[in-house]
Amino acid sequence: MTESDTAARPGPRPPALRWPARIGVLAILVAVVGGVWASDLLLTERFAASVRSRADLRLALHSGNVQSELQRSSVVPLLLARDPELIGALKAADFSQSSQRLISFQAEIAAAGLFLLDDSGRTVAATDRNQLGVSHRQDVYFVEALRARETVFTVARRDSGGFEFSFARAVLAEGKVIGVVAVVVDLMKFERAWTALADAMLVTDSEGAIILATEPRWRGETVEAVLAAEAGPATAGQRLSAALARLAGVAPDAFLAGQPVMRSEARIPFRGWRILGFTGYETVRERVNTVLALEIMGLAILLALAFYLRQRRALLQSARFRRESDELRALNARLQREIAEREKAEHELRVAEQTLEQSSKLAILGEMAAGVSHELNQPLAAMKTYLAGARLLLQRRRSEEAQAAFQRIDDLIERMGAITRQLKSYARKGGEALAPVDLRACLGMALSMMEPQQKARAIRITRTVPRSPVMVMADRVRIEQVIVNLMRNAIDATRDRPDPEIELVLAGGEAATLTVRDNGHGIVDLDKLFEPFWTTKKPGDGVGLGLAISSGIVRDHGGRLTAQNADGGGAVFEMQLPLLAASEKAAE
Repeated sequence: MTESDTAARPGPRPPALRWPARIGVLAILVAVVGGVWASDLLLTERFAASVRSRADLRLALHSGNVQSELQRSSVVPLLLARDPELIGALKAADFSQSSQRLISFQAEIAAAGLFLLDDSGRTVAATDRNQLGVSHRQDVYFVEALRARETVFTVARRDSGGFEFSFARAVLAEGKVIGVVAVVVDLMKFERAWTALADAMLVTDSEGAIILATEPRWRGETVEAVLAAEAGPATAGQRLSAALARLAGVAPDAFLAGQPVMRSEARIPFRGWRILGFTGYETVRERVNTVLALEIMGLAILLALAFYLRQRRALLQSARFRRESDELRALNARLQREIAEREKAEHELRVAEQTLEQSSKLAILGEMAAGVSHELNQPLAAMKTYLAGARLLLQRRRSEEAQAAFQRIDDLIERMGAITRQLKSYARKGGEALAPVDLRACLGMALSMMEPQQKARAIRITRTVPRSPVMVMADRVRIEQVIVNLMRNAIDATRDRPDPEIELVLAGGEAATLTVRDNGHGIVDLDKLFEPFWTTKKPGDGVGLGLAISSGIVRDHGGRLTAQNADGGGAVFEMQLPLLAASEKAAE
């Protein structure tokens, strides 16, 4: 056999079952998708019919309630028009007890209001005493009651946008009209009850105008105008939803607030009134999705069982190979156990080293000497500058300005004492009294403290603050300490820049936010930034306690201090504190 013959020999053939297996899997997928699609259509149609039936039943119930209320109230004017005491009061023009009698009737018949008018249309008795003496001579119900001399029903538009429904009847004595009694029907209570429903409900009169609705803005409009206004331009999602619904045979009747709804309608046997309800398809879709999820879960379990049986068969076929490699697996298992034990020992050693290192840091942190030195550098530098300025002012006989400089030195000495007390409580929570503080004032004080460093370096500082106060519940000295630390870090970060810039932005929204941005070299290691004693500064410039202390202060106030590198270079520090109203709610 030559070398060319060997090269020309074809390689091993692939397994013969690959194509049939692929065809089988594809057929299963097609069957699953088809079954889910058919189930979706069938379930959507069935659940939609169920929802429509329940909507029709609710509509019939509401229609009966409205009709019952109207029928019950329509009898009241007839009874009151025959009341002897009311007739006697109209004859004698003595209405001292008439209002009280109407009030007693109102409690029994649960009417919204009862009115007794004389033949001139003036209110002589009423359940609402504010209406006494008001003339209703021009009102429709008074005119029609005089004309018809029987119980009349009227609908009047209120100034507030709603409607007032009332029954009225003339009071007769010896065949002569001596007054009119009116009963106000409280149909608005149905509106208040319907607001708790998920369906949209409305009632129209014989002319098609909406007189009761779950949406007050619909009153007085026609149903067609409301549907046209609520539908709006059809979106792509609405068109897709409508197309899928048509395929399932349950196309939406209308769109309200951009959502498809089914429309139900029933007749109220009273003056041609109709009641309409609009039910959303959300419940239909949820129920369909629940059943489809169960179907898909069942199919997934069957597929998992099939794969398990296939895997089981493969395991049985490879049993003889496992018997030959038992010793090798046992040796491999022992080796893995030894490796795991060694890794566990190394992990425990690293944990012990980290614990020892952290304990050492906390022991050193208890002394706080390095922290005091770090935090007092800025006030000392400022005092030195103010002292030099005061000396020059005294030499120039400008004593008043020198006294102002000495006063600033005295304020800095008090601040140094406050900082010392705050640094002592770094490792534990203190008992400082919190008070409402305006962060704008804290920012101004911090800028005043950092003014000498700013002038010495010619740093451009941009400050953006809102006009209204940004109030938080905090310890003012500690918050000013945080702002000074952030500004000092920004000044140090821009030391090598020819055009150092620092941007300060104070905003109030869901929380009070102070952002400090610089154009320095950025942050090297964000994970270790807030650890005590970690610093990238040169020896003598800092000991790494400023950001750790600041983070603890902000955390004690219920806020957070974060840092990140800006896209265009530099670092961005953000301090967030809960606003005063949010702090009081949390305390309650």
